[in-house]
Amino acid sequence: MRIGILGSGLMGGKLGTIFARAGHEVVFSYARSNEKLKKLAKDAKGNARAGTPREAAQDADALLLAVNWSRMSDVLKQAGDLSDKVILTCSLPMNDDNTELIVGLTSSGAEELAKMIPKARVVCAFNTVPSEVLFNVFENRRKTTKPSLVFCGDDTRSKKVAAQLIGDVGFDPIDAGPLKIARYTEPFGLLVGQLAYEGNGSPELAYRFEQFEK
Repeated sequence: MRIGILGSGLMGGKLGTIFARAGHEVVFSYARSNEKLKKLAKDAKGNARAGTPREAAQDADALLLAVNWSRMSDVLKQAGDLSDKVILTCSLPMNDDNTELIVGLTSSGAEELAKMIPKARVVCAFNTVPSEVLFNVFENRRKTTKPSLVFCGDDTRSKKVAAQLIGDVGFDPIDAGPLKIARYTEPFGLLVGQLAYEGNGSPELAYRFEQFEK
């Protein structure tokens, strides 16, 4: 699968690296410098390269959108026409100092993104775990018991792509339903962040849902 990374910071850089190591073709884009993009591509040790947002989007089977909410309009403009593209967003709609959500209750960041690019196929995923845990999950991906990762969206085909990529990273993909469920998963991501960064343990934190039979 060809995957474009729109936003190659902590989440985008690590997920792009994992996607490349899982056998996908990856284009890293939208970072503070082109040198960083080149280093990410080199360190991924797979089929990865640096590019512009437009190059990352061109011919991509899926895009990972991982930018600060304040930069959303800019990266979408640079990416160009995203009609019919599968877009996995892990961007939380935070204020400029990352202290609180600026969208919620009656909408979500994922839903607002879908309004910005109405012809794209948006799935909300990867925003409920800290970036610190990603490599550990990938290294333990062959274990029988895996941590969960929720995702939601309105398009069946796009959700299948999301589930595959979530599984490739090493998580057990949990389909939470339509995109509007992001109104609940985005605040849940802040809860996980609170436990990861403000708690007494390590930020390498994941979660798992257990289904008990009656």
